Amino acid sequence: MNEQFLNEILNQVSVSGYEEPVQEVVKTYMEHTADEIREDEMGNLICILNPESERRIMLSAHADEIGVMVSNITENGRLQVVDRGGIIAGTYPGQQIKVHMPDQDVYGVVEGRRELFRNSDLKATDFLIDIGADSKEEALKKVALGAPVVPDTHIRSMMNGRFTARALDDRLGVFIIMEALKRAKEKGCKAGVYAASTVGEETTKSGAYWTSARIKPHLAIVVDVTYCSDYSGMNPAETGTVELGKGPVLCNSPIVVKKLNQKMEACAQKAGIPVQREAASRLTCTDGDKIHFSNEGVPMVLVSIPLRYMHTPAEVADEKDVEGCIELIAEFLTEME
Repeated sequence: MNEQFLNEILNQVSVSGYEEPVQEVVKTYMEHTADEIREDEMGNLICILNPESERRIMLSAHADEIGVMVSNITENGRLQVVDRGGIIAGTYPGQQIKVHMPDQDVYGVVEGRRELFRNSDLKATDFLIDIGADSKEEALKKVALGAPVVPDTHIRSMMNGRFTARALDDRLGVFIIMEALKRAKEKGCKAGVYAASTVGEETTKSGAYWTSARIKPHLAIVVDVTYCSDYSGMNPAETGTVELGKGPVLCNSPIVVKKLNQKMEACAQKAGIPVQREAASRLTCTDGDKIHFSNEGVPMVLVSIPLRYMHTPAEVADEKDVEGCIELIAEFLTEME
């Protein structure tokens, strides 16, 4: 696993609508691997293998993360914010944060008052962020309205090949599809592969729709995270038993094509990769939901990464699952002439 590439992706701030830092990392890493790299007005980045092929397979993972955005600055220099994506508001009070600015990040703290922790209806608009400024004028010298804000977290290795970081959802997926393209190329893949690092999944899902509409793929492989059932409070009756370190997860969903799931299963068996199954009653709550309905309809298969503590500042994944996803997708691409 290319830890340097992964860490560079995870170290960026990519709140929905502000994905450019991640896209720049991906573009730099892939420029000597992809046959062609495309970008569009929304900020989607598509790395292409075999663009001359008549068979077009779209790989999709979203570059954006959840976070908040500066909406106002009070007279005493506190920042007020609005939600960008599905944050869990209770994880923010008392936390160190960073405000991403083009020239230099600005650091601060979300005010942690006891009444906030007792507020069962806490929202992002209840936050006050202290960056050390004493006035609105002073704060505006360092921070702009509209700037993205994220918890100031770290990437840490854990026991048994696990690791923790902010926003593994779904920058980990971006890493996987780019590594899968690279590995498929090494295996001699002949199909046209369009690995798309999309924008806006956590808010609008417009990035996936735009990208699919322009690629017009014959099929799509969507890579995103999914909830593990192996920690307290999770009910496997809802989505199935999914455990960390037990391999990539295929989805039994009404919009996932069964034949593509079967093909993935066959590729997994051939490569000796264990796979798990999850259940979705309706849509998948991923970019696949937009891709599936684009153009005249796109057959879609979902490959998910087991994840603990989704949408918190300290998500946890397993290196074995990441490697399994990369190898499974590369094997699938190689067999799809």
